[in-house]
Amino acid sequence: MFIKELKLKNFRNYKDLTIDFDERVNLITGQNAQGKTNLIESLYISSIGRSFRTAHDSEMIRFGEEGAYIKVIAEKEYTDTKVEIFLKSDSRKAVKKDGNTVRKTADLLDNIIIVIFSPDDLRIVKDEPEKRRRFIDRELSQIKPAYFDSYMHYRRALMERNSYLKNDKIDRSMLDIWDDGLIRYGALLMSYRKEFVKELSEISGNIHKNITNGKESMSIRYDPDIDIAGDINTQQEFIERQLTASRENDIRRRTTTRGPHKDDISFITDNINVRNFGSQGQQRTSALSLKLAELEIIKKETGENAVLLLDDVMSELDEERREYLIRALSENQIFITTTDIDDSLMRAYPDAKIIRVEEGRIV
Repeated sequence: MFIKELKLKNFRNYKDLTIDFDERVNLITGQNAQGKTNLIESLYISSIGRSFRTAHDSEMIRFGEEGAYIKVIAEKEYTDTKVEIFLKSDSRKAVKKDGNTVRKTADLLDNIIIVIFSPDDLRIVKDEPEKRRRFIDRELSQIKPAYFDSYMHYRRALMERNSYLKNDKIDRSMLDIWDDGLIRYGALLMSYRKEFVKELSEISGNIHKNITNGKESMSIRYDPDIDIAGDINTQQEFIERQLTASRENDIRRRTTTRGPHKDDISFITDNINVRNFGSQGQQRTSALSLKLAELEIIKKETGENAVLLLDDVMSELDEERREYLIRALSENQIFITTTDIDDSLMRAYPDAKIIRVEEGRIV
């Protein structure tokens, strides 16, 4: 899979842009705040229907305009696929795939598969649990649309329950309505996450060993907020039991305190929790192993090589990890944003397409 062409109208600081890409390596260069990240953000939206930078579509519309337009054409399995996204200033959004209107985001997934790797991802190991959950939710949604469907149902029930808990007077029987959704879809989320983290741990462990030349071993552990069960029915019972036990505390604190929305994962290197006790080098190696494992799982699940967006990440890696990353990406189309194209990048990618950005224009 590779992206062939991008067209933008009134997206961020781009007024009107049409550009084609190299099917292997595209180096996007320019000074800060010129539009490099905006460019790859527009590509990412075609994969999942939303930005990796903001939850508000209106923020992506060029200042003073009523709407924005994004068109991405990609080659997948020897055929072209086209995704069009229309953003409106009133927060309405329309999506088309190959000319047909997409009614649900789930119908857009597993179409153009894109992975983003940014400095934030290098900090995923040591940052708050929310970032690690977001990683799992984002990647599982791309390769398993059924997960995304369960996630959206769970999220809706959770938001409605939390909103109701803000009231001064609570009818406890009303909570049963949302608890049913949390139990049903929460059990599905936990089942998917358990299998995903198991596979992620195995693959990233092998990658980590290669990066460190066998000096370190790494595993990833699923840390569910509620005890994990061997089957869906038992998992539902576990969640129901915990929701019942924490109900009075939820009412007192006015929020849902237990459930899969509190899950986490841990990175263990040589029996040490890297988040709490690992060096910065170990944390970054773990994050790099995680992202490369993600690409391998996508290839295994979909049969496609994901498009990889490297947003200013090369400057954050030392030479050894950078060279490993370059060697590992021989089969993926990659987009690299950087303020300067140094000698190491030119040696690694002598045939890359170089795209220079200035104030929302390609120069």
